[in-house]
Amino acid sequence: MVSNLPTVALFAKYPVPGLAKTRLIPALGAEGAAMVHRRLVERTLRVIRESGLPFTVWTTGAPHSDFAAWLGSDVPLMAQSEGDLGERLACALTPAILLGADIPDLSADHLRDAAALLRNAPAVIGPALDGGYYLLALRDPAPFLFTDMEWGTHTVLRETQRRLDAHNVPYRLLGELADCDRPEDLAKWPELSE
Repeated sequence: MVSNLPTVALFAKYPVPGLAKTRLIPALGAEGAAMVHRRLVERTLRVIRESGLPFTVWTTGAPHSDFAAWLGSDVPLMAQSEGDLGERLACALTPAILLGADIPDLSADHLRDAAALLRNAPAVIGPALDGGYYLLALRDPAPFLFTDMEWGTHTVLRETQRRLDAHNVPYRLLGELADCDRPEDLAKWPELSE
């Protein structure tokens, strides 16, 4: 077993109707969008457990007691900080694999591959088809990756790579995956909205 394994930091919002997966509400309604989010978080947590890596769920939207009742009392929980996505991501302790729950095709192998690549490179990126990333693994803190970023745009991946290059931080790329954010994405994973 390799020492100093990265901790998978899953950033998860509590599935409150009207506040979770809001871009899916036009297609599914508030309850349906929240149910998709619930299923995605549960699926991602199963994948993380299967990977065998240590993990913490970084929470927002409800007290930890609600998350424990939902996800299990054995799930390590940390409260997300206030602020934009970058400020919240920057709080995770390194080495870490930062992850959201909107990638239905994420596998335990993706997480294990990120951990393995992190042994030889300070950063690993899992590019998303929409121009962002679904995973960012860091061996050391890199606050420059999280400030003044236009989150949710097609330029996030390119800008992240540019910043890593500007700071002379070598990185490795995983395979590209699609995320489930918009109504048109649901056709790829009909089981999520059944």
